[in-house]
Amino acid sequence: MHLIKLCVGADSIEDLAHWQKQRAAERRKKGGKVEVMHVTRMTPKRGDELLAGGSLYWVIKGQIAVRQKLVALKPVVCEGVPHCALVLDKKLVPTMRRTHRAFQGWRYLDPDDAPRDLKASDKSIPDELRAQLTELGLL
Repeated sequence: MHLIKLCVGADSIEDLAHWQKQRAAERRKKGGKVEVMHVTRMTPKRGDELLAGGSLYWVIKGQIAVRQKLVALKPVVCEGVPHCALVLDKKLVPTMRRTHRAFQGWRYLDPDDAPRDLKASDKSIPDELRAQLTELGLL
């Protein structure tokens, strides 16, 4: 089982990587762990299934573009309210792009519906061009 989430504010996979590095650096300065994580309000009920090889698929600019392996789910408290930290592997794995409509929060993503990872031969097209070609329906 996987999760899918909108990556609001990022225009590319590189933007997401830069944002995650900045957040990790901020946590390091405060004496915290240097984990890549995304904090969400709701805790997934199917945590065991997610942690058995699941990933978080990021939707960037209306397209599923990249995934990160889920490493752990940790309870955290933000402003007195319980939340869940999705601890992610640092490696961003580009996927075959696929258009996806906007939604709030996160959703479960069935493994059969998840886009496949890009092969080395697929990476010859720059990411920005790949996004444009996908949007035009040419990929």
